[in-house]
Amino acid sequence: MKIYNSMSMKTETFHPLQEGKVSMYVCGPTVYNYPHIGNARPIVVFDTLKRTLQALGYEVKMVSNYTDVDDKIIKVAKELGVSEKEVTEKFIKAYNDDRLSLHAMMPDEAPRVTETMDAIIAFIDLLVQKGYAYQVGGDVYFRVGKVAEYGALSHQKTEDLVVGARIDENERKEDPLDFTLWKQTDEGIQWDSPWSKGRPGWHTECVVMIHDVFAQPLIDIHGGGMDLKFPHHENEIAQARAAYGTPLANYWVHNGMIDINGVKMSKSLGNVRWAKDLIAEHGGNVVRWMMLSAHYRAPLNLSDETLETSHKEYERVANSMKQGYVKLALAKAPRTQEPDQKLYGTFLDAMADDLNTPNAFAAVFEACKLLNTAIRQREPDLARIAVLVRTMEKMMEVLGIEIPCLNVTDEDCALYGRWREAVKAKEFDQADRYRAQLMEKGIL
Repeated sequence: MKIYNSMSMKTETFHPLQEGKVSMYVCGPTVYNYPHIGNARPIVVFDTLKRTLQALGYEVKMVSNYTDVDDKIIKVAKELGVSEKEVTEKFIKAYNDDRLSLHAMMPDEAPRVTETMDAIIAFIDLLVQKGYAYQVGGDVYFRVGKVAEYGALSHQKTEDLVVGARIDENERKEDPLDFTLWKQTDEGIQWDSPWSKGRPGWHTECVVMIHDVFAQPLIDIHGGGMDLKFPHHENEIAQARAAYGTPLANYWVHNGMIDINGVKMSKSLGNVRWAKDLIAEHGGNVVRWMMLSAHYRAPLNLSDETLETSHKEYERVANSMKQGYVKLALAKAPRTQEPDQKLYGTFLDAMADDLNTPNAFAAVFEACKLLNTAIRQREPDLARIAVLVRTMEKMMEVLGIEIPCLNVTDEDCALYGRWREAVKAKEFDQADRYRAQLMEKGIL
């Protein structure tokens, strides 16, 4: 397996910390609203990465969190006149509904910030004791200047980061780059701490949850959207280096953003597209197919044309597999668990090359073409059809595309036989009735 590492800016051969096992953490949502389509892309990307690693024989533990305490959550709760927990529970469910609709597996563990608070407070205290953090009033800040490697992930010099960065300006801070570990507040949910009554800064939460869940300071893969590289992931690394002397993860993986008709998605432009709406309109298979049609690191342009192309490609593959199922069922031919090793190998090689889905799709379409050709033969090779159907099933499993196996009953087979006999006898009215019934069942 080869993975592009944002830290080295190179495609590297993947070497896990533990032979045959992979530890992977993906930054989850701040649950104050429905996920937009940009939020959904990492769901698909990292689910596909997990599936690919599993297909290559790895045992994968994937963890993704819920940020269930945040100023935005408090604001929404106030506007709606409900508790913060009601807000977070509603949108955690919404997020998971979209996740499952996109055929993504649930994470192996999904920690919540509110359930990790004791560990977060202890971690901040550790940074204070080590001199990497300092208290001003009831707030606690991280000393960025003490970490020599700061900026290594975003590949920027510290002095350049000060200009134009998303930095919370506060004259009480020692350095403009210093970020909040603990915030004193009397708004919303609060916790007692050695410094004040308040809540943690966003950048600290993931570091603690990783250490808490994996019980180790270093994991294999840390993933998320490109927009998290700075400052979020950069700040995570700084804290891990300060506390444990590690870069937190050996491989940093980031997916590209989604544009809407060539324009950056933003609330101010009014072009935000909710994942649930696109799924309801086009189906989870088509939306997932669209997301995988471009390389995960590349920007993805969402447009009517992109969706139409994805729909046509998905239908092409689904119809081919359906006809394969029908052909085998009508002939009562045995199925097989063995794919075409060459075709599947080409597909898996593409997926193992930093999730090169465009090349993987080319292998899918080649298998589809061969299956269609085999089905159209006057005397079809049923064993070959069975192998090609299994090949495409395994490809779809890795891509997370769910194409149901068509169940053809004995009654359906008998109906098909009557239709063929009616056509042969030129009883066209009867044949049309049989044909309509077969089409309704999805057999024709």
